[in-house]
Amino acid sequence: MIIYGKQVSLYALEHKEEDVKTVYVAKKNILPQPLFHKYHDKIKFLEEKWAQSMAKGGNHQGILVELTDFQEASFSQIKKSEFIVILDGLTDVGNIGAIVRSAYALGADAIIASGVRQLNFSAIARTSSGALLDMPFMIASNILDNIHELHQIGFTLYGASMDGESIDKSLFSSKRVLVMGSEGKGLSKKVASKIDTMVSIEMKHAFDSLNVSAAAAILIHRMGYAVK
Repeated sequence: MIIYGKQVSLYALEHKEEDVKTVYVAKKNILPQPLFHKYHDKIKFLEEKWAQSMAKGGNHQGILVELTDFQEASFSQIKKSEFIVILDGLTDVGNIGAIVRSAYALGADAIIASGVRQLNFSAIARTSSGALLDMPFMIASNILDNIHELHQIGFTLYGASMDGESIDKSLFSSKRVLVMGSEGKGLSKKVASKIDTMVSIEMKHAFDSLNVSAAAAILIHRMGYAVK
């Protein structure tokens, strides 16, 4: 897959050397000298128009990196985690990337996407500033089966809802799952029926809701340390 933009590209070059296939450079001195020497044999210089074409009009900032295709984690790997985030019906790669970034930074162990058949992993890698490359992530083909198994092995599911109990008053199980629904529809009925406890963020001023990625960051942070 092709990623582009300075921040995510430098992250990949610094942390994912084994996955780097080609480094495309369209801007002079974009690479720090140590990375330039390290990847010298894999660097190809491009004219701006070709870089723009490869980025499909996106802001490449003078660098693109071709990586091996993103490999989804297996459910058998993910269920060994303690703190899992499920994204139920989210499709916007900007929001997903922001949640992946927050999840990685704030201590969630893995992410499962449900209600979608496929996602643009290169875009999510970019919008997560590279966090996707280090976060176990899978697309669930049958999330109800996954939820059933998580329940069987002792996980408690917490769903984000405007009508849930305030997270400021909540303590969370050590094996926990945070389920975030889409901004437009919220949690799907089939997933909502499997939630153990609904949780919410108490607002200081009258307002409908937060952006889903902002809400996820707050909930993940709280669930990271308020454990029974």
